[in-house]
Amino acid sequence: MVKQMGFVFNIDLCIGCKACEIACRNENQTVSAVKWRKVSKLTDDTYLSISCNHCSSPECFRVCPENAFTKRGDGIVQINSNLCTGCGLCISACPFGVPQYDPELHKVSKCQMCYPRQDKGFLPACIEACSTGAIGMENLDNFCSREAVSTIPGFPDSRLTNPSIVFYPAKKRKRYFLN
Repeated sequence: MVKQMGFVFNIDLCIGCKACEIACRNENQTVSAVKWRKVSKLTDDTYLSISCNHCSSPECFRVCPENAFTKRGDGIVQINSNLCTGCGLCISACPFGVPQYDPELHKVSKCQMCYPRQDKGFLPACIEACSTGAIGMENLDNFCSREAVSTIPGFPDSRLTNPSIVFYPAKKRKRYFLN
């Protein structure tokens, strides 16, 4: 069965703690120079946590001369490290800066949405580590929410690759004052 799994990110719930980054690094044992998930500050009180967006039309997939990228039936974009020569074309082609060059292995690697965990019935490590529930995962073929949007300010143009991520944008915060 073909489907498109994707991340769901709620900006109002992210506190920028970077637990997702740490969980990703711990789960995948990446070297210090490689970050498959990154948390960045958008404004004074909002953060964005992104990793590979497992795009519907991934540029990494298109530009790789070794055909190292494949797409699983659940929409997860994988890279076969045995085929990767470390040329870096995928790094420069990805509008989200997702593929990372590993200076120890001289190859490129990226988030694979913890598919080995998912195949065993577990959530990706970043989702499981998020204590506020800011990161989630859905089958985007069936996902429907009136509040969710495909892009937010600060997110690169998504028209080229159609990333598999949806956002709950920041809502105007209510302020309460004591008299």
